[in-house]
Amino acid sequence: MSSKIQANRGLLGMLDRGLMPLEDTANLLAAFAIMALMVLGVLQILLRTVFNTPIDGYIDLVELSMASMAFLGAAYTQRLGSHIRMDMLVGRLSGRGLWLIEAFGAAVAMFIIGVLIHYSYGHFLRAYSFGDTTIDAEYPVWPSKLLVPIAFSIWWLRLALQFFGAMRLVINPTAEPIAVVVSKDVAEQAQDEIHEVMGDDADLADREDMS
Repeated sequence: MSSKIQANRGLLGMLDRGLMPLEDTANLLAAFAIMALMVLGVLQILLRTVFNTPIDGYIDLVELSMASMAFLGAAYTQRLGSHIRMDMLVGRLSGRGLWLIEAFGAAVAMFIIGVLIHYSYGHFLRAYSFGDTTIDAEYPVWPSKLLVPIAFSIWWLRLALQFFGAMRLVINPTAEPIAVVVSKDVAEQAQDEIHEVMGDDADLADREDMS
């Protein structure tokens, strides 16, 4: 699965392209958090084994990093359609039926994520107001809790674009897909992911292969 990303005209296409940098940045922050945690883990092992001086609050830092790794990349994954999708039925549909199911799924997801935004923001407010900290090193937990409603809000915006994109295709199934996930085979999906990561370099490689 992959998002249909083109230079589309109209408000929906403009909003789709406008949200992409925010999703890319959030996903990049999640990747940096994973890399930082890997480096921290190596340092923890070396310091504990060689110098018998483990990092203070290591477990607390791991716990605080979970939110960024788990949620910041959700909207990016939703855009590419790289999340787990139940395609046994949907993959057999086409036309209005397909886009109606896609719109329904996006609407349900918007409702669920909207509820999670509300309650996760409440948890952040309580942690910030009470000065909540971790048990061991007493690091403040509100920055980590704030990341959750922020990440969910970006995700909700992506779902909203996919909902309106699907409804647009319900009305006119022959229109160009914008801001929706388009079913593709494994080879096409791999090629899209290469282009997503490499950008212009992948286009240059394609031209060289053709020549």
